[in-house]
Amino acid sequence: MRQGLFSPRKLVRRFTPAMRTNATVTKTVRPGHPVRTPVKTGETLGRIGSLEVRLARNFKEVKKAQRLRFGVFYEEMSAIADAHTLATRRDADPFDAYCDHLLVVDHASLKRNKLGRLKPEIVGTYRILRQEIADQHSGFYTAGEYDIQSIIEANQGKRFMELGRSCVLQPYRNKKTVELLWHGIWSYVLRHKIDVMVGCASMEGTSPDAIAEQLSFLHHNARAPEEWRVRAVEDRYVEMNRLPADKINSRAALRALPPLVKGYLRLGAFVGDGAVVDHQFGTTDILIIMPVSELNTRYVNYYGADASRYSS
Repeated sequence: MRQGLFSPRKLVRRFTPAMRTNATVTKTVRPGHPVRTPVKTGETLGRIGSLEVRLARNFKEVKKAQRLRFGVFYEEMSAIADAHTLATRRDADPFDAYCDHLLVVDHASLKRNKLGRLKPEIVGTYRILRQEIADQHSGFYTAGEYDIQSIIEANQGKRFMELGRSCVLQPYRNKKTVELLWHGIWSYVLRHKIDVMVGCASMEGTSPDAIAEQLSFLHHNARAPEEWRVRAVEDRYVEMNRLPADKINSRAALRALPPLVKGYLRLGAFVGDGAVVDHQFGTTDILIIMPVSELNTRYVNYYGADASRYSS
């Protein structure tokens, strides 16, 4: 998979610090060797010091995650809130009701709830939607921007999962929190025997010309092969191939990409065909496609074949 000179996985490895593995914890995954479902340890999926990653236990915790999303998307970034969103100060949509919500909570940062009880602060979140749940409701959120049904139909028998609404409180945007979120996702993938992860990743701004080098870099170096290629819906399609490959400064383009997109590339993700401008959120979106069989074994080994690295 993408072994050329300008493979984004190689570029990320070259231009960013390496992630050290721990031989006493990491279990090696050999090509073709099946991974094992992790032992279920309640709702906790992992822990580093005072930080715990787990699923939301109730709607009260989902509402706290929505408030975190509001603070980042609408107050810190440039999303445009309607009257209801402003009144509730929560980023919410109908998908929240039946998605799973992955949370990072900090047990060292306690906040009082309306009853005066101290509760650990929610500092990071991811929204997860499994295919069987999506099929019972309104499908995947991503389908509003990309024709993902085409690869679902082409991969009958494979289990798809959507990732979205990634959000971390500003003081916690560090390696530890991101690693814990990904440890939680990997545990979830193994527990539910997921074969393919999809979802939209956002680049700030609504002018594709302003991020032409980044979009072109992704088009030339990370576009999905034909069997995994998904095109943006026609009425929202934005061309990503805006510069010829020999006119791109790969180092500069990679440096300018959002950390989340670089993280997906490290894992071995593909990107879809075409971008989509989301004027409500003030972003330009790209589709991320991650078949589990194509994940970088270096990172699978890092988190453990049975998601044991940060298990508690």
